[in-house]
Amino acid sequence: MSFDSLGLAPELLRALTAAGYDSATPIQVKAIPEVLAGHDLMASAQTGTGKTASFALPILQMLKASGENTVAKGVRALILVPTRELAAQVLASVQRYGNGMRLSSAAIYGGVSERPQIAAASRGIDVLIATPGRLLDLMTQNAVSLSGVQHLVLDEADRMLDMGFLPAIKRILQKMPKKRQTLMFSATFSPELRELAQTMLHNPVSVDVSPRNSTAVSVEHVVHMVEDARKRDSLLHLLHAVPRQTLVFSRTKHGADKIVRFLESYGFNAAALHGNKSQNARTRALSGFKSGEILVLVATDIASRGIDIKELPAVINFDLPNVPEDYVHRIGRTGRAGASGLAISLVGREDQSYLRGIERVLKQPLRREPLGDLSLPVKVAAEASAPPRQPQGQRKPQRSGAPASRGHNLRSQGQRIPARGNGGGQRSGSSSTR
Repeated sequence: MSFDSLGLAPELLRALTAAGYDSATPIQVKAIPEVLAGHDLMASAQTGTGKTASFALPILQMLKASGENTVAKGVRALILVPTRELAAQVLASVQRYGNGMRLSSAAIYGGVSERPQIAAASRGIDVLIATPGRLLDLMTQNAVSLSGVQHLVLDEADRMLDMGFLPAIKRILQKMPKKRQTLMFSATFSPELRELAQTMLHNPVSVDVSPRNSTAVSVEHVVHMVEDARKRDSLLHLLHAVPRQTLVFSRTKHGADKIVRFLESYGFNAAALHGNKSQNARTRALSGFKSGEILVLVATDIASRGIDIKELPAVINFDLPNVPEDYVHRIGRTGRAGASGLAISLVGREDQSYLRGIERVLKQPLRREPLGDLSLPVKVAAEASAPPRQPQGQRKPQRSGAPASRGHNLRSQGQRIPARGNGGGQRSGSSSTR
């Protein structure tokens, strides 16, 4: 269906055309008319189907049509999101759709200086995208007022509950007018979230465009059963066999850093993305991955939402997620907007219970496929740091029991020499997953 038939303003239609969007997705077809009609909404759709446009387009249109002006420190539309990356992505979409409408927009999130955010809020903001924690910080400083909010959006609401934002959200709601439009968008809706929605929304319209907890049909799922001690070698084999831009998920921050160091030692341009990284480091990693400069991005579940990379070829689960529903969000980074995608999971002994939980949620088994013999590249870091080779006849004597030719023979056969302390059998640390 074309956007023309959804009752959108000419300015928005021109912006959509300029962005290359020629037809609306199912969630947009169902949600946009309901939002324009002023209804509260619970909208569920698998990731990569255009949820952001489903609320951003009609909200921009209603704000423009009202003719109202912002007041100092005031906000007219508030979009709450769980992560900094998603806040930046939603802001970019709002600015792209609203180009030419002369509506102000800004994002507020932690990890960066709050001074520019306070300055933006002091002038008043038509559309504010915020993470709950930083928004509460600025509210306690009286830098932001929510007393004039007309539209509230909770984007990826289930993730905000998983991350423990419910108390913050309740405090934010207390500062907002009760008479407002509230929209709740998420890829999955747990029974607990649906119960919460009934306390926050007024006679909401429910929109479901896909089975609950489903993944895109364009994504191919493959499971490789591997020994826990060979996981890193298995990942290296997959990346070496078919070089392509890949998002790798680790269960822990420490584990993500270890994987990056391991891949870098084999010449891969890789970066880590997790909650212990500074915002500047996270921004650089994500920008480099989007531009193609970084081939492999290793991330915790902080990247399962808010990363929209056009035609991302593959996602690899180095570790399966503890929460089965998070598999849906991880896999949603590939196969977006109808494109084909590949989702690979490396499943060791520790992951098998998580795999059973994922298959119960998806209501289908994931295809098992043997990985076969591992083909590994030569470790470049060890070569670069090796001392210069001695001229023939002047070699230093070898230690007893260590044949001089062993390392050369392994390399000539295309095999890897395991580095001390860097074996695949090491287990990741117990740091949190954010």
